[in-house]
Amino acid sequence: MNKILVSFFSASGVTKRVAEKIATCIDGTLFEIEPVDKYTDADLDWTNKQSRTSIEMNDLSIRPKIKNKVSNLDIYDTILIGFPVWWDLAPTIINTFLEEDDFTNKNIYIFATSGGSSVINSFNNLKNTYNNLHFISAKRFSDNIDEYEIKEWLNK
Repeated sequence: MNKILVSFFSASGVTKRVAEKIATCIDGTLFEIEPVDKYTDADLDWTNKQSRTSIEMNDLSIRPKIKNKVSNLDIYDTILIGFPVWWDLAPTIINTFLEEDDFTNKNIYIFATSGGSSVINSFNNLKNTYNNLHFISAKRFSDNIDEYEIKEWLNK
C-alpha cells in the first residue's frame, strides 16, 4: 500500500488548513514542520527589512531549527510538502526539513499557499537545490480547496 505523508509548515494557519483538507481527502498522515522558535506577527512583517523572515529570506543559508522529525519516514512512499510562498520561494525551514532526513527514493509533491505568488519558482528552486530527490509536481491552493481539485492534481 502506498503510504502518504502530508507534511507542512504554516506560519499563519492557512497552509495548515489546506494540509488538513489534503490529508483527509487522500487518507494521508499529517505532520507539522514546527519551528523551535515560533514566528510572531513581527517576524512575519515582510515590509520590515529587519524582521526575522526578511533576514532569513535574504540569507538562504539560514536553517531555522525544527522541533521534531518524522519518526518513521521509511514507511512513506509519497511525501507532500506544503508551505506559504515567501519572497517567491519556500521558507528556509523547508530546506531544514529536507536536509535533516533522507528523502531519497520518495515521490515528492509540493503544495503552497499564497495570496498571489506562483509556486513554480519555489518548486524549481527546491528541485534544483536537491537534484538527487524525485520532485513530481507542485500546486498552489487557496484556503477553499475541494476534494476534486486535490485528487485531480495528485492523479496527473
